[in-house]
Amino acid sequence: PDEEGKRVIPVIRALVDAGAIVSIDTRHPEVARLAVKLGASIINDVTGFTNPEMVRVAQESDCGCIVMHAGEVSERAPRQTVTLDSTAAARAAAAGITGTASGVSTLPSAPTGAAANAKAADIAAASAPDEPTAAAERLDEVMRRSARGVTSTSVALAGGNRRFTLPEEAPIMRRVMGFLGDQARELMRAGVARDRICIDPGPGFGKLADEDVVIQRACAKMVSMGYPVLCAVSRKRFVGAVSGVTEAPARDAATAGVCIAAVAAGARVLRVHDVAGVSQALDSYWAIAHPDPRRAFVALGSNVGDRVEYLARACELINAIPLTCVTGVSHAYETDPAYGIALPVANAVAEIKTELAPLVLLDALMGVEKQLGRKRVPGQEGHGPRTIDCDLLWMEGETHAGRKLALPHPLLGERDFVLVPMEDLMHDPVRFLTHAGISIKPREERVGLVRADLGEISWE
Repeated sequence: PDEEGKRVIPVIRALVDAGAIVSIDTRHPEVARLAVKLGASIINDVTGFTNPEMVRVAQESDCGCIVMHAGEVSERAPRQTVTLDSTAAARAAAAGITGTASGVSTLPSAPTGAAANAKAADIAAASAPDEPTAAAERLDEVMRRSARGVTSTSVALAGGNRRFTLPEEAPIMRRVMGFLGDQARELMRAGVARDRICIDPGPGFGKLADEDVVIQRACAKMVSMGYPVLCAVSRKRFVGAVSGVTEAPARDAATAGVCIAAVAAGARVLRVHDVAGVSQALDSYWAIAHPDPRRAFVALGSNVGDRVEYLARACELINAIPLTCVTGVSHAYETDPAYGIALPVANAVAEIKTELAPLVLLDALMGVEKQLGRKRVPGQEGHGPRTIDCDLLWMEGETHAGRKLALPHPLLGERDFVLVPMEDLMHDPVRFLTHAGISIKPREERVGLVRADLGEISWE
């Protein structure tokens, strides 16, 4: 614990200072407690909160809790084998024995296809008499010995032994889901709210590659338990097995494929090495597979040249962004300079619908700024002169953290030059934003106060 603490403390502090949401992956309660005190938002316990002291840490905080399963999920049984044994002919085919007029002999190799069917018919004819023959008795003994080595279901159908590529799912998932459910309930009994709990089947932790594939294919069953499911498969051994990539660092593309399959089955949290690459894959998948137009608001500002014309051009270009349309635009307003800006600003707010992911939309908005000639002078990125400024303020169903984008916009509640234009787009923006969890300051405490209505923006 002491060594683990020394390693993670500076990282947690730096990430929290950068505005990131931090998850501490530890099995030591003292490390988890310290991490939460430093600002970590999530405890990811590889031992699944089996330590009562770790449950106590969760109980005393308001952090998220990831319950992970680690350990074996089966008795290392071989791949599933089903014995199909309704007739003496089928049993003979399964045992590799043929009957003759004088007794039995072992086949050198098992016949297949039409040859197998013909051979089975010959055996059935030879075994037709009512009295048991030496061949029949021998077949029964062979099948009894074979059955003792079979660890899975036998069914009464004709055709011989049938082997499968993976172990049986039911006993594996009983162990995994049973453990995850038990530990989640243990947390809830300690007072941890259900919506703070996430489950992780722990791929690679004590599991064979075949077992990991079984578990991933059963993702929808884990989702049905009612907790968010974490997919933490990045560069794991089984990902190499299914993709043929032997070197772990080269498995990022394969990881993205497994992650998309998990998301399609209902997983909603991903833990990966290549965040940017998997984000691109996921954003593309979601845009195509899940039509989901969402409401958003974009603040527009200009303080050089024909300011109102720049606002109008910006609306035209935003409306041309793929999977995006402008549904409403406020009047343009003359506002006081704020945040160190020297010149008065013309501001407006555009209401849009979009099916793009937030970061994809943000990059498109930065493209609009570039098309309209905005130049970001080093050291004056936030308060220099600008032909146009496009700020993504709020997006339906989205919360974002980080340097590049924070949603809802962290300064939204203090900006008069945003709140007043929004009154043109909805009846009561203060009530709307307060309901969305945004704290709104009274007008006398706001910045960038509106001084004049510059009229409608003609953009269509």
